[in-house]
Amino acid sequence: MDYKNAKALFEQYLDGYDRNDDKVRLKIVHTYGVVKQSEEIAKRMGLSEEDTELARMIALLHDIGRFEQLKRFDSFLPETMDHAAYGVKVLFGDGKGGEEGAENSGMIRKFLPEDTWDDIIRTAIARHSDFILEGIEDERTLLHARLIRDADKLDNCRVKLVDDLETFMGASAEEIGKTEISPWVREEALAGHSILSSDRVTPMDYWVSYLAYFYDLNFRESRDIVRENDYVRRIIRRIPYTNPRTCETMEQLEKNLCVWFSSDMD
Repeated sequence: MDYKNAKALFEQYLDGYDRNDDKVRLKIVHTYGVVKQSEEIAKRMGLSEEDTELARMIALLHDIGRFEQLKRFDSFLPETMDHAAYGVKVLFGDGKGGEEGAENSGMIRKFLPEDTWDDIIRTAIARHSDFILEGIEDERTLLHARLIRDADKLDNCRVKLVDDLETFMGASAEEIGKTEISPWVREEALAGHSILSSDRVTPMDYWVSYLAYFYDLNFRESRDIVRENDYVRRIIRRIPYTNPRTCETMEQLEKNLCVWFSSDMD
């Protein structure tokens, strides 16, 4: 595996998109952030050099389908496009163009001359945004499917803290904090469950979902990174909750998450 060469090819692929677009730029930075988080998790877990390089490669390519989604729909919403499935089509398609717009389908061989790790890469990318990860029997494939999901969430913590809310939420912090949390989303989050994308209705539902996904972290090392960076408190407190019931729910969610992370240390 030659990550340096793969990165250069990835940069060439990005030239087909508007790098000045805020959403595209966010996803480029996010991609390299996920690479960094994958490296950190792999290092903490003591993975082999090969598995560490494989994790980096998966991270580099995991959101390759996002850019076409943004080009077509200017949206991150899953109902506009299954970006994970599209990314697999780009990388592992039949080479005939496939789905309209997938002109570069089958380009995995440009990134990796060998097909040794194809099944792992294909599954990890295809499943990285699934609500629940299940049905993967091969242990090494499951390791990498879990690792990319954790790394993705960890860099999304950075996104939620430093990137422009208007870019990925379509609203200001003040506008978000005025809204209600849907009853079902509130119930699920306070029960310690992740939030299904289709259940999100209000801006606060989306914000709550970005915290509830902590319950889906797979590795102790990932949870350690969350604790060390105080992500729970910092993300929650980025929004001024002027809606009283929303404020009450977020205070309770912060307490619940802190207890959950504390118990994880036992």
